[in-house]
This record gives sequence, C-alpha cells and structure tokens, in this order.
Amino acid sequence: MTKQQLYNLAEDWFSQQDWKPHPFQIKTWSAFLNGKHGLLNAPTGSGKTYALWFPIILNYIKNNPDYKTKHKKGLKAIWITPLRALSQEIKQSAERVNRDLDTQLTVGIRSGDTSTSERARQRRVMPDLLITTPESLQLLLATKGYDVIFKNCSAIVVDEWHELLGTKRGVQTELGLSRLKGVAKDLRIWGISATIGNLEQAREVLLGPESSAHQNSVLIRANLKKKITVKSIIPKEMETFPWRGHLGLRLLDEVIPIINKSRTTLLFTNTRSQCEIWFQKILEKHPELAGEIAMHHGSINKETRQWVEQAIRNESLKAVVCTSSLDLGVDFAPVETVVQIGGPKGVARFLQRAGRSGHRPGEESVIYFLPTHAIELVEASALKQAVKKKAVEDRIPYLNSFDVLIQYLITLAVSNGFIPDKIFPEIKQTFCYQSITVDEWQWLLNFIVLGSQSLQSYDEYKKVEVDENGKFKVTNRGVAMRHRFQIGTIVGDANITVRYQKGGYIGTIEEYFISKLKQGDVFTFAGRNLEFIRIKEMQAHVRNSSKKSSKVPAWMGGRLTLSAQMSKLLREELYSVQLNEKDQSPEIRALKTIFSRQQVESIVPKPNEFLIETFQTQEGYHHIFYPFEGRFVHEAMGSLLSYRISLLSPITFSLAFNDYGFELLSDKELDMQQVLDNDLFTTSYLIDDLQKSLNSTEMARRKFRDIAVISGMVFTGYPEKGVKMKHLQSNSQLLFDVFRDYESDNLLFQQAFRETFEHQLEEGRLRIALERIAGQEIVWRPCTSPTPFSFPLITDRLREKLSSEKLADRIKRMTAILTKSK
Repeated sequence: MTKQQLYNLAEDWFSQQDWKPHPFQIKTWSAFLNGKHGLLNAPTGSGKTYALWFPIILNYIKNNPDYKTKHKKGLKAIWITPLRALSQEIKQSAERVNRDLDTQLTVGIRSGDTSTSERARQRRVMPDLLITTPESLQLLLATKGYDVIFKNCSAIVVDEWHELLGTKRGVQTELGLSRLKGVAKDLRIWGISATIGNLEQAREVLLGPESSAHQNSVLIRANLKKKITVKSIIPKEMETFPWRGHLGLRLLDEVIPIINKSRTTLLFTNTRSQCEIWFQKILEKHPELAGEIAMHHGSINKETRQWVEQAIRNESLKAVVCTSSLDLGVDFAPVETVVQIGGPKGVARFLQRAGRSGHRPGEESVIYFLPTHAIELVEASALKQAVKKKAVEDRIPYLNSFDVLIQYLITLAVSNGFIPDKIFPEIKQTFCYQSITVDEWQWLLNFIVLGSQSLQSYDEYKKVEVDENGKFKVTNRGVAMRHRFQIGTIVGDANITVRYQKGGYIGTIEEYFISKLKQGDVFTFAGRNLEFIRIKEMQAHVRNSSKKSSKVPAWMGGRLTLSAQMSKLLREELYSVQLNEKDQSPEIRALKTIFSRQQVESIVPKPNEFLIETFQTQEGYHHIFYPFEGRFVHEAMGSLLSYRISLLSPITFSLAFNDYGFELLSDKELDMQQVLDNDLFTTSYLIDDLQKSLNSTEMARRKFRDIAVISGMVFTGYPEKGVKMKHLQSNSQLLFDVFRDYESDNLLFQQAFRETFEHQLEEGRLRIALERIAGQEIVWRPCTSPTPFSFPLITDRLREKLSSEKLADRIKRMTAILTKSK
C-alpha cells in the first residue's frame, strides 16, 4: 500500500465515527511512517492516543500486505503509561481500531494488576501491542531471553511523559529505552506530553542528548485553541486575619449551587485528608446528595476507584471529591465543571485539572477556584495571569541517579547477563548518564560484584558474579527473586492495609499515621468513621463507629510546594496592591480589608522590598521573613539563617514555614540589626552552610533510605510480609553511618546529599532567591502583634499541635484580641 492509501484508511475510519483528523494527528502519522522518532505535545482529550496508535497499525499493514489472512504472532509495539488506570482506556481504543480495520493484532496489558494466569499466557505468546508501566517493562528485561521477546518490536510510545520527566521512574524509562534500542533494530520511539516549560529538553531526555541535533527526530505541537476561564469563589465577608485551619469549608454553601446546576462536577483537593473531610461535610450538610456523590483518591481500593471512574463516564454521579488520582487522564468523557479547593501550587497541575471540563478541542474549560484562606486569592489572581500568559513550569530531569543504574545493571545480570563494554556506550547515550565517567562506571561494577569498599566482608551485598567470558550474571536464585520483587523506584512511607475485623478490605494508609493511634481511637477514612482495634501483620483492623472523629489521615505526599513559576506570578500579583483599584484583579480588590490592615501593622512589600516582621506573644519572640518562594525553599532558607545566626550568638529556634514565608520562633529576642549587618542572605559558602544547618534535620539520611532501597542494599520484604518502615530506616541508617565514617567517597552516600539539595531543597531556586533578596531593600518592621500576613503561618504551626476544636477556640481568642487592639 502507498502512504496515501494508508492515510485514506485512517481518514475513512475517522469519517465513519463522524470525526475529522486534526492536523497534528496527520503530521504525527506522516513523521512516524517516515521512520522518525518524536515527542507529541497534546492535551488530554485531544485525540493523542489515535495520533500514535494509527501509524503503528498502518505501519504493520504496510509491512504485511496479507494482514487480513496471515498473521505472525509476537510483540510489535509497546505503550508505556505511568498510570495503571489509563491502561483499560488505551486498550479499548486500540482494539476498536484493530476490529474496524480487520487486523488480527492482539492487545494486552502488563502491570501490577495483571493476573498470574495472564502473565503465564504472555510468557508463552506475547500480545502484538503491549500496554505496560515503567516497572513492568523492567520486569520484562529481568526475564531470560528478553532479547527474543523484543527483537521485532517496531515502536515504543511513552504516554504522559511530562509525569515521568523529573522523576526516577523517568530515569528507569530512559534506561529501558536505551536497552531496547540495542535489541530491536527498526525501533521508533515516541513520547506524548502535555505542555511543560522545557518541551525541547523533554524530547532530549526521552530520545537522548544527541537527538535535538539529529534530523531523525521531531517535536510536534497540537496547537489546539483552548479557552480556559478561571472563576474565583470570593467570600461575601472577608476575614481580616486569614487562617488555614478551616480547609475552605466556610465556603461549602457556595459550592452546592455549582454542583446542582452541573451534570457532573469534580472537586479537586490537594490532599487525601482534605478530600475525606470535604466528602464527609458535604454529606453532613446535604444528605440529599447521598448516592450522587463519591470520593476518589489513591488509597481507596481499586474496585471502588474503577466504579467511580465508570460512574463519571456515564454521568450517574453528580459530583466526585478527588485528589490528583484523577489528574492524569483517566480518559472519561468531559465533566461539566471543575472546582479547585485550595491553591494547586503549580500552573501545569491547575491547567490539567481545568482541562477536565469541556474536555474536547474547541470547548471552553471553566474552573472555579475556592480559597482555603483569604491570601490564597492572590494565588487565584496569579493563576489567571498564568492562563493568560501560557506560563508553565519546567520539569527538571535527574542526572547521575546511581541507585537506579545499579538496579538496572542487576536486572540485566538477572536475565541474560551483560558485558560492560557493550552496555556502557548505551548508558552514556542517555540524558541522565551522559556525563558518567569511566571511574564512576568501574565503581558501580565493583559495587554490584563485591559490595562497597566498607562492606566487603558481608556476602549479602555481593550480588553479581563475573564468568570466564567477562559476562556479569546473577547465579543465586534467592538474589534474583528478591531483586524481581523490588524492581521499581517509587519509594514512600510504608502503607498499611485497612480491613474490617471480619475481613473486608477498605484501603491503605501510610504507616506513620496508624502508628500514632491508640486502641479505641476513631478516624475518618474512605468516607466512614472507623474505630481502630489493632495492628496485625501490616494490617490495621477496624470496625465502624458512630462516634464523631477528630482524626483524619494526613499523607506526606500532600505537602505540595509552590513552583518557581507560581512564586514569581504570586509576587507580581502581590505588588499589584500598589496599583489603582481599576488596574487590580477582582481577587486583589476583594482582599482590600486585609491589605489595609497589613499596611497599618506593617507593609505590603513593593517589588524592590523584602519584608521581615518581628513581634512577641506568649509563645515567645517571632521573627518572620517573606520571600514568597514556596515551602521547600523556605524550609532550606529558615535552616540556613538559623545556623548562620547561631554562629553570631547562642540562640535556638523552632522553624515553621508555609508557601509565603518562614518563622524563626525563640524564647529570647534576636538582634535583627546585627543579622542584617552580617550579610546573612549571602550565597557564599551556601552548600557548606546548608550541609551544616541540615545535619540536624537529617534530610540526607531520609533521602538515603530511598536510595538504599532502590539500589537493593536494603530489602523491603516479600509481598504480604513487608519489612516495617522503621526497620528499613534503621537498616539504611546503619549503612549511612558506616559510609559517613569510613567511605565518604561512596557514590550512593554522595548522591543522598546531592538529591537533598537539588530536588528536595531546590538549592538552585534557593540561590536565585537569595540573590534576589540581596538586590532588594530589606524592610524590618517591629510589630506589636501578629499581622494578616503572619497569621496563616502561626495558625499552621498551632494546627500541628492542637485538635481542630481547640485550634478554632484559640483562633477566635486571637482574632478577638487583635481586632480590639486595632
């Protein structure tokens, strides 16, 4: 068949569905059929799946003229998706095209949810088109004879590449692709990504650093005109002292009319605990919505999640309260309305959520923004600017993730074994390891064969043997089995299964939350009030309770931080307070009472000003700094300043931080003039001072736990019999201490510090923020009491210590005192 005949096949299929292919789809088909690799930039719901399934199938038809009568079984294409939830949708789309074009191609899914019998069937005969996850691809590479499985593979598509970029799963994908390029000779690699700031770099990471200079790769943009309208829910009465404790629930009554007038509404919350609370409170106040409202987050069991996704599809639910578990395209039909509760902290995340409404090209997407405290309206105003300017964040790729590389090398040694001289050039062609040196490579090879220098007397760290031909292989079955169980790079706090005492499964909760409960405590989870009975073998046994709960699980993952892009826009909106009212956004105008009170007590900083406030309360002396740079940067800056101040005079601080600023609280007054005279915001000796200031917080130690797990130094246990997180922590801590004392040049030990600075503390952003502050006029305001800007920070810290009732009482007293003092 000629190319034109192939295009006609595709276009006929589209017209049968009453559709017309988009120009970006046709452009992608053409590039693929011309043998090119590429990255497709297209939003969810724009037809991106058909942009790449079609050329894979058309290419097969082109190479097999008798495709309707003859068919050679075996793997021909792989579709990698970061989310298992997407797999079914992609499979249905692919099968629909296969059926309509009368091909004999089969489609299969390989993920953590795939049954043992299906895996066994796939071992005998692989499907023609395989939908899988980065982890399952690595598991296939750990199979003996994987080269035979993959040798006729002609295409790999990496879906939602923006989600993998800047994560270790992305690094894992880079390594998998580097090996498949070496095995399958006629392979085309494509990625699909939503809009991110660094799309060109995203293509480079996917296809290798050489690809951008190469004629054989393309970047195709969908360029679909999409109108996004942001509507802020502005409280009728504005509190003078904003606080975060109420999670936006004061505006619950404003949300009900929005739900009632829409066919389907998604209410996005930032954390699972917030999701649980909103779901409960809506039902408490509006019991008539029972059966019409559901909840969706990552810890609810799979069957319930799938039921909710299906119910959204067929519009049998009126509303769903959800977290980012519905961010990634669970590819259902468009919902009518999206409500974002609280600042989403990033532009890309917000746009993705907005795109869930009017989820078709050309349709307007409307998203309501509901602030959880008044100052979040500044974020709403900043988001409107971001939509207008199409300003989206970069995703920063990892470099030299040695833990992932060690895991990958052992994977290859478990299957066919590998010759270092053959694998090294492949690894060097990836973005992550482009600068790896021969010495580092040699160290890694020694590590997998001998264990590290300081652990050579322990056989458990010697995993790989070298045979007489120089091939690196794992010959011990126990080592191979343990390695297969531990393939993957997602390392979080251990999850505990929550079950009814009589056996019904409810979901999973992070261990640190459950470990704080006493027998008889009642907590809210999966929309129910549950009484805790006991923990038995990584399971929490519970029973239903009619008692009111004061505890809601708080997941670590919920602590989002403002992105650099968002911080910049937020500061610009804050500076607009100085403008005439007619030049301000409705959100900034609505905050007039707060800004007026702030001006009385202190100042609203101008672009050339950096604000510091100090005041005294019963708690002690408060010193508050406002960089407006996001909580991670503030955590680092707060630790840095407290260390540098301690060099001037013996003083101890407790540190609190939010997205707008950080507080140093001490029992004695700080000589602020001395601080300012000593140039404490300098970037000189930054890494050195950070390392010293953060030794106490042990961030690198926590980061090392993840590195130890990924590199296989610490075993997480067999399924159903996991090693407790506290044991993992103590095992990795012992290793950390050994390397610190005897082997400080250990690459994994050094990586823990590097990742802490680069990814967790965003050292690059911290440096830029300090340089910005150095160029500003520092305005220090000694205040008599907390200001509107400092109020959310103080209440946030109290919230960690007090129950919600006690916190509400405390805040009432504080606001009463402050209002009188006005």
